[in-house]
Amino acid sequence: METLDLTKAYKAYYTAKAKPEVIEIEPAQFLSITGMGDPSKKAFSENIQALYSTAYTMKFSLKALQKDFKVSKLEGQWWFDETKYKSNSMTETALNVPRDVWEYRLLIRMPDFITEDEINAAANTVIFKKGILLAKEVKLFKMKEGKCVQMLHVGPFSKEIETLKQMELFMNENNLGKNGLHHEIYLSDFRKTSEDKLKTILREPVK
Repeated sequence: METLDLTKAYKAYYTAKAKPEVIEIEPAQFLSITGMGDPSKKAFSENIQALYSTAYTMKFSLKALQKDFKVSKLEGQWWFDETKYKSNSMTETALNVPRDVWEYRLLIRMPDFITEDEINAAANTVIFKKGILLAKEVKLFKMKEGKCVQMLHVGPFSKEIETLKQMELFMNENNLGKNGLHHEIYLSDFRKTSEDKLKTILREPVK
Protein backbone atom coordinates (compact mmCIF):
# COMPACT_ATOMS: atom_id res chain seq x y z
CA MET A 1 0.00 0.00 0.00
CA GLU A 2 1.37 3.40 -0.99
CA THR A 3 1.37 6.13 1.66
CA LEU A 4 0.31 9.55 0.37
CA ASP A 5 2.85 12.24 1.30
CA LEU A 6 1.29 15.65 0.74
CA THR A 7 4.62 17.46 1.13
CA LYS A 8 5.81 15.61 -1.98
CA ALA A 9 2.50 15.61 -3.85
CA TYR A 10 2.24 19.40 -3.41
CA LYS A 11 5.91 20.31 -3.31
CA ALA A 12 5.38 23.92 -4.43
CA TYR A 13 2.98 24.48 -1.52
CA TYR A 14 5.66 23.53 1.00
CA THR A 15 8.55 25.32 -0.71
CA ALA A 16 9.67 28.97 -0.57
CA LYS A 17 12.74 30.98 -1.48
CA ALA A 18 14.85 33.26 0.70
CA LYS A 19 13.43 36.25 -1.16
CA PRO A 20 9.86 37.43 -1.80
CA GLU A 21 7.99 35.86 -4.70
CA VAL A 22 4.45 35.61 -6.06
CA ILE A 23 2.88 32.17 -6.07
CA GLU A 24 -0.56 30.81 -6.89
CA ILE A 25 -1.95 28.52 -4.18
CA GLU A 26 -4.46 25.81 -5.05
CA PRO A 27 -7.59 25.20 -2.94
CA ALA A 28 -7.02 22.68 -0.14
CA GLN A 29 -8.69 21.27 2.94
CA PHE A 30 -7.36 21.07 6.47
CA LEU A 31 -7.95 19.89 9.97
CA SER A 32 -8.31 23.09 11.97
CA ILE A 33 -8.76 24.44 15.46
CA THR A 34 -9.08 28.10 16.44
CA GLY A 35 -7.88 29.99 19.47
CA MET A 36 -6.63 33.28 20.81
CA GLY A 37 -3.58 34.36 22.77
CA ASP A 38 0.17 34.23 23.12
CA PRO A 39 1.58 31.10 21.40
CA SER A 40 3.98 30.61 24.33
CA LYS A 41 1.02 29.94 26.64
CA LYS A 42 -0.41 26.54 27.60
CA ALA A 43 -3.63 26.96 25.61
CA PHE A 44 -1.71 27.11 22.34
CA SER A 45 0.11 23.84 23.11
CA GLU A 46 -3.16 22.19 24.12
CA ASN A 47 -4.72 23.15 20.79
CA ILE A 48 -1.75 21.65 18.94
CA GLN A 49 -2.14 18.45 20.96
CA ALA A 50 -5.85 18.18 20.12
CA LEU A 51 -5.16 18.82 16.43
CA TYR A 52 -2.35 16.27 16.09
CA SER A 53 -4.15 13.65 18.18
CA THR A 54 -7.14 13.88 15.84
CA ALA A 55 -4.92 13.80 12.75
CA TYR A 56 -3.05 10.66 13.81
CA THR A 57 -6.21 8.90 15.00
CA MET A 58 -7.75 9.49 11.59
CA LYS A 59 -4.56 8.40 9.82
CA PHE A 60 -4.51 5.04 11.57
CA SER A 61 -8.22 4.39 11.06
CA LEU A 62 -7.91 5.12 7.33
CA LYS A 63 -4.72 3.07 7.03
CA ALA A 64 -6.83 0.06 7.93
CA LEU A 65 -8.99 0.95 4.93
CA GLN A 66 -5.97 1.09 2.60
CA LYS A 67 -6.02 4.92 2.46
CA ASP A 68 -2.85 5.75 4.36
CA PHE A 69 -1.29 9.23 4.40
CA LYS A 70 1.48 11.06 6.21
CA VAL A 71 0.44 13.75 8.68
CA SER A 72 1.63 17.04 7.21
CA LYS A 73 3.33 20.14 8.62
CA LEU A 74 1.65 22.39 11.15
CA GLU A 75 0.39 25.71 9.77
CA GLY A 76 -1.30 28.77 11.19
CA GLN A 77 -3.37 31.73 10.10
CA TRP A 78 -3.18 34.83 12.30
CA TRP A 79 -5.41 37.90 12.68
CA PHE A 80 -6.58 40.49 15.20
CA ASP A 81 -9.43 42.95 15.81
CA GLU A 82 -8.65 45.61 13.23
CA THR A 83 -11.34 47.94 14.60
CA LYS A 84 -9.52 48.07 17.93
CA TYR A 85 -5.90 47.89 16.77
CA LYS A 86 -5.40 50.03 13.72
CA SER A 87 -2.15 49.65 11.80
CA ASN A 88 -0.88 50.90 8.47
CA SER A 89 1.54 48.15 7.59
CA MET A 90 2.46 44.51 8.17
CA THR A 91 5.58 45.44 10.10
CA GLU A 92 3.77 47.93 12.32
CA THR A 93 1.20 45.25 13.08
CA ALA A 94 3.89 42.78 14.12
CA LEU A 95 5.41 45.37 16.45
CA ASN A 96 2.35 47.05 17.93
CA VAL A 97 -0.38 44.43 18.36
CA PRO A 98 0.04 42.56 21.70
CA ARG A 99 0.59 38.83 21.31
CA ASP A 100 -2.21 37.93 23.69
CA VAL A 101 -4.90 39.51 21.46
CA TRP A 102 -3.92 37.70 18.26
CA GLU A 103 -6.42 35.12 17.08
CA TYR A 104 -5.27 32.05 15.20
CA ARG A 105 -6.38 29.03 13.25
CA LEU A 106 -4.00 26.07 13.48
CA LEU A 107 -4.04 23.83 10.42
CA ILE A 108 -2.84 20.48 9.14
CA ARG A 109 -3.41 19.83 5.45
CA MET A 110 -5.52 16.78 4.66
CA PRO A 111 -5.93 14.63 1.53
CA ASP A 112 -8.89 15.48 -0.68
CA PHE A 113 -10.60 12.19 0.19
CA ILE A 114 -11.01 13.07 3.87
CA THR A 115 -14.60 13.84 4.86
CA GLU A 116 -16.14 15.82 7.68
CA ASP A 117 -17.74 12.66 9.07
CA GLU A 118 -14.32 10.98 9.30
CA ILE A 119 -12.91 13.97 11.15
CA ASN A 120 -15.81 13.96 13.60
CA ALA A 121 -15.38 10.23 14.19
CA ALA A 122 -11.65 10.65 14.86
CA ALA A 123 -12.28 13.56 17.24
CA ASN A 124 -14.84 11.51 19.18
CA THR A 125 -12.31 8.68 19.48
CA VAL A 126 -9.69 11.09 20.84
CA ILE A 127 -12.16 12.39 23.42
CA PHE A 128 -13.23 8.88 24.48
CA LYS A 129 -9.83 7.16 24.52
CA LYS A 130 -7.47 10.00 25.45
CA GLY A 131 -9.73 12.36 27.33
CA ILE A 132 -8.67 15.32 25.18
CA LEU A 133 -11.92 17.29 25.24
CA LEU A 134 -10.55 20.01 22.96
CA ALA A 135 -10.76 17.52 20.10
CA LYS A 136 -14.44 18.44 19.82
CA GLU A 137 -13.25 21.82 18.48
CA VAL A 138 -11.32 20.25 15.58
CA LYS A 139 -13.14 20.91 12.31
CA LEU A 140 -12.76 20.54 8.55
CA PHE A 141 -11.63 23.84 7.02
CA LYS A 142 -11.46 24.58 3.29
CA MET A 143 -9.12 27.33 2.13
CA LYS A 144 -8.67 29.04 -1.22
CA GLU A 145 -5.84 31.58 -0.97
CA GLY A 146 -5.06 32.01 -4.65
CA LYS A 147 -2.42 34.66 -5.38
CA CYS A 148 0.09 35.12 -2.54
CA VAL A 149 3.43 36.71 -1.74
CA GLN A 150 5.65 34.38 0.24
CA MET A 151 9.17 34.10 1.59
CA LEU A 152 11.18 31.62 3.63
CA HIS A 153 12.08 32.87 7.10
CA VAL A 154 15.06 31.21 8.78
CA GLY A 155 15.57 31.88 12.48
CA PRO A 156 13.55 32.80 15.57
CA PHE A 157 9.90 33.83 15.32
CA SER A 158 10.90 37.04 17.10
CA LYS A 159 12.84 38.08 14.00
CA GLU A 160 10.06 37.44 11.51
CA ILE A 161 9.62 41.20 11.25
CA GLU A 162 12.87 41.36 9.23
CA THR A 163 11.37 38.99 6.65
CA LEU A 164 8.02 40.78 6.73
CA LYS A 165 9.77 44.07 5.91
CA GLN A 166 11.20 42.51 2.75
CA MET A 167 7.81 41.13 1.79
CA GLU A 168 6.11 44.45 2.44
CA LEU A 169 8.63 46.32 0.29
CA PHE A 170 8.13 43.79 -2.51
CA MET A 171 4.35 44.15 -2.29
CA ASN A 172 4.58 47.95 -2.40
CA GLU A 173 6.95 47.90 -5.36
CA ASN A 174 4.59 45.62 -7.27
CA ASN A 175 1.36 47.38 -6.27
CA LEU A 176 0.04 44.34 -4.43
CA GLY A 177 -2.48 44.77 -1.63
CA LYS A 178 -3.33 42.50 1.29
CA ASN A 179 -6.17 40.09 0.47
CA GLY A 180 -6.47 37.63 3.35
CA LEU A 181 -5.00 36.38 6.60
CA HIS A 182 -1.32 36.16 7.45
CA HIS A 183 -0.31 32.52 6.97
CA GLU A 184 2.67 30.59 8.32
CA ILE A 185 3.84 27.06 7.51
CA TYR A 186 6.15 25.58 10.13
CA LEU A 187 8.61 23.45 8.19
CA SER A 188 10.54 22.78 11.42
CA ASP A 189 9.17 21.30 14.63
CA PHE A 190 9.63 24.32 16.92
CA ARG A 191 9.37 22.06 19.98
CA LYS A 192 12.56 20.24 18.97
CA THR A 193 14.54 22.63 16.73
CA SER A 194 16.89 25.36 17.96
CA GLU A 195 15.58 28.87 17.22
CA ASP A 196 18.38 29.81 14.85
CA LYS A 197 17.56 26.82 12.61
CA LEU A 198 13.80 27.21 12.44
CA LYS A 199 12.38 27.35 8.91
CA THR A 200 8.99 28.99 8.38
CA ILE A 201 7.18 29.94 5.20
CA LEU A 202 5.51 33.35 5.59
CA ARG A 203 2.64 33.84 3.17
CA GLU A 204 0.36 36.83 2.48
CA PRO A 205 -2.66 36.55 0.14
CA VAL A 206 -2.61 39.53 -2.23
CA LYS A 207 -4.58 41.19 -5.02
